[in-house]
Amino acid sequence: MTRARCFQVDAFAIAPFTGNPAAVCYLDEPQSDRWYQAVANEMNLSETAFVSPEDGEYRLRWFTPEVEVDLCGHATLATAHVLWRELHRADDKPLRFRTRSGVLTARCQGAVIDLDFPSTPARPTDPPAELLDGLGIEPQWVGNNGFDWLVIVPRESQVRALDPDQKRLMKVPARGIIVSAPTDEGPYDFVSRFFGPCVGIPEDPVTGSAHCTLAPYWGERLAKQALVGFQASRRGGEVHVRNEGERVHLGGQAITVMRGEWVVFPNA
Repeated sequence: MTRARCFQVDAFAIAPFTGNPAAVCYLDEPQSDRWYQAVANEMNLSETAFVSPEDGEYRLRWFTPEVEVDLCGHATLATAHVLWRELHRADDKPLRFRTRSGVLTARCQGAVIDLDFPSTPARPTDPPAELLDGLGIEPQWVGNNGFDWLVIVPRESQVRALDPDQKRLMKVPARGIIVSAPTDEGPYDFVSRFFGPCVGIPEDPVTGSAHCTLAPYWGERLAKQALVGFQASRRGGEVHVRNEGERVHLGGQAITVMRGEWVVFPNA
C-alpha cells in the first residue's frame, strides 16, 4: 500500500473559493487508469490532475468524474502551482508536461503562471438542433473545434442569463459547449460560460482550455493579440490570453485550499 500527496487548488483565482477548483495528485510513479478514474469520481470536481515525474519532465493526465480528457487548462495551472508552491520545485525554470495534447509548458512569472497551450480555433459549422434548443438562444455565430462547440451571441447579458436545458445538451456529441459575447464595458474583452454535461460537468466554473478557442476568435474579431476574458459562472474567474500563431498563452493565479494524501490500495 502506497500513498499519494493530494491538494485542492482554486485555479484562475485571486481569492479562496473563487475560480475553478481542481484536485492535484502527485505520484512518485503512475497508477492504473481504473484508480485514476475512481479518485476523480471520489473528488467529484470538474477535473482531477495526476502528475508523476518522467525523464526529467512530468507526465500529466486529467480526469473528470466520468472520463479522461485530452486538454485541461485550470488543472494544469493548479498542477504547476502545486509543484512550485507546495512541493518546492525550482521556479526559475519552466515545467514541461507530457500530455495527450503534446508537451505543455508552464512558466512562473511572479504571482502569475503562464501556460503555453495549442491554439484550437473553431471553424464555422451548422449547429445540431439540440444545441440551440438546449441553450434557448439565437446565435450570432456557431463553430466547432473538433471537441467543443463555440456559440457567439451579441450581448453579455445573454451569456449571464443562460439557463440551459441540460438533458437536451446531453444529446450534443461534444466535450463541451462554450457560449461567449463581447463585454458591455469594464476591464474584460469578452465573457463566456462553459457547459459539459456529456463529460459530467453541467457547468464548469473557469475553463482554461476553452480560452484556446476563445483567444483566436476574439483576437481576430477585436484585432488584438492580448486579451482578458471573464468566465461568468457563479464562482467566476479571469483568464489572460495571448495569441502566438499556433499557440495560445494562458495566464492566471492559483491558491491552495486543502492538503492531504490518498491511500493507494492494491488492486483498487
